[in-house]
Amino acid sequence: MAKKFPAHPRNPERICWGCDQYCAADDLRCGNGSDRTQHPVELFGEDWAEWDLGPPVETGQAVDPGDSGDSGDLGGGPQPPISKP
Repeated sequence: MAKKFPAHPRNPERICWGCDQYCAADDLRCGNGSDRTQHPVELFGEDWAEWDLGPPVETGQAVDPGDSGDSGDLGGGPQPPISKP
């Protein structure tokens, strides 16, 4: 069974968060790379657990960009076809 993941640890920089062993940053036992895995609070800030990421997508389920309101392009409108010379 997996250990409970702490949302706001006191000193997240002292621990590798890459697996359930929670190794010290200078004693990586699992071989999960040469560097430690950072805690989400270090990467995204104190409010990382409060972000609304929407409903989870099941594995193998196609995502329709039209459903989320994000078309995926940066232009904001229809794009002309690209002609090759």
